[in-house]
Amino acid sequence: MDYLREAELKHSRMAMLAWTGFVAVDNGLRVYPLPDGYEGATSATAHDTAVTTGAMGQILLFVGILECLSWISVSQMLQGSGREPGDFGLDPIGFLEGKTEAEIESMKLKELKNGRLAMMAFGGVVTQSVLSGHGFPYV
Repeated sequence: MDYLREAELKHSRMAMLAWTGFVAVDNGLRVYPLPDGYEGATSATAHDTAVTTGAMGQILLFVGILECLSWISVSQMLQGSGREPGDFGLDPIGFLEGKTEAEIESMKLKELKNGRLAMMAFGGVVTQSVLSGHGFPYV
């Protein structure tokens, strides 16, 4: 069951980031200028350009490397190390300091529920973008 929860949390976190990025690009909230060939692209059409330029191959490579590295912690968890699913020991700003166990469990539940919502929202935003043919607000 820990492996399934780990996968759900990973997909949830990625969906939260993906939805934010998808909508931010369509709203013109770009931090960096787009490279040549991406001018006027929405999030849905940028995918095709990224495939033809080879950028998606680079993303596949780096995500694959990260997945291989994260498998070390997942396999240790499955062998009984005591690590909880989704916990990589990262709390650089001390977000969990001074919290009770009940507050931490509440935050974990909120993350899980928001992640499930984000997975559905990302599926919806991609579908609407492709069906409507233009960017946010997809009407």
